[in-house]
Amino acid sequence: MLSASRRVFLGLFAASVATGTAPPFVLASGAAPLASWANGDARERIISFVESTVKEGGPSFVPPEDRIAVFDNDGTLWSEKPAYFQLFFALDRIKAMAPDHPEWKDVEPYKSILADDFENLAKLGEHALLEVLMQTHAGMSVDQFQAFVTAWLANAKHPKFQRGYDTLVFQPMLELLSYLRDNGYQTWIVSGGGIEFLRTFAEKTYGIPPQQVVGSSIVTEFQMVDGKPTLVRLPKIDFIDDKAGKPVGINKFIGKRPIFAAGNSDGDLQMLQWTSAGAGPRFGMIVHHTDADREFAYDRESSVGRLDKALDEAPSAGWLVVDIKNDWTQVFPAI
Repeated sequence: MLSASRRVFLGLFAASVATGTAPPFVLASGAAPLASWANGDARERIISFVESTVKEGGPSFVPPEDRIAVFDNDGTLWSEKPAYFQLFFALDRIKAMAPDHPEWKDVEPYKSILADDFENLAKLGEHALLEVLMQTHAGMSVDQFQAFVTAWLANAKHPKFQRGYDTLVFQPMLELLSYLRDNGYQTWIVSGGGIEFLRTFAEKTYGIPPQQVVGSSIVTEFQMVDGKPTLVRLPKIDFIDDKAGKPVGINKFIGKRPIFAAGNSDGDLQMLQWTSAGAGPRFGMIVHHTDADREFAYDRESSVGRLDKALDEAPSAGWLVVDIKNDWTQVFPAI
């Protein structure tokens, strides 16, 4: 049985083989809700649910303090192919650090990374994968790490779309986030990705403040560095916010069961189950990647974002399965 860390990071590498606070791409005030959603069942179900939960005196009314919506990030709010974007960050960090480590050209896993030999990299096993993670994510302050992420997002380009990773967010999901907030919902990210990585851009990109981000983390320690109080990231896994870890993270950081949950893979199954099991109105949603022309098409056999068990459970659980090809008139924001 794979450890939690290996499940997360082997998936990342296997896939590689093949300053405002408002989000920049959401609808202007007064625009119709969910404008990039095709007229049809998906859009109608979302609007019907939200309207029923905010109608005071109605049978499905939910008080504002209980209107909590949680969203996976990779594959749900932004794209995740050909690998999770945080993996590309880690690999680019290794290449940026390489001039200070000439020995890496002869030492694995760095030799394979520098040679773009991802097939061999994926074969090196858990220890090598975690070494890359710790080399690029630990041994620095929280502020230093976030500065690296910010600089990377400003310059890195997706290999297929040749545009910034933080522009490969899904326009319909940005509209959904905005629509929910306009109706008194709190919107949270609950992701298997790194919490500090996500917090760097979540508010600017999604309108979700850093305190409403739940993610995987490494151990962070308070230290006095050069006489200044500093939070230092250590090379040790703290929490993996994936699969069964997601409901645990929700309970730990949010403290209430959500009434709305959206994901795209089996990694979100337990979050959807936990949300749906509560009393009162509940809404579960799965983003199904079906559009190979505008984005990517994948589900049951994918090494990243595999959607199998959750897809099977969706009909009996009553979860909405959003078909990107048919339900979204636009995938990415215009730039």
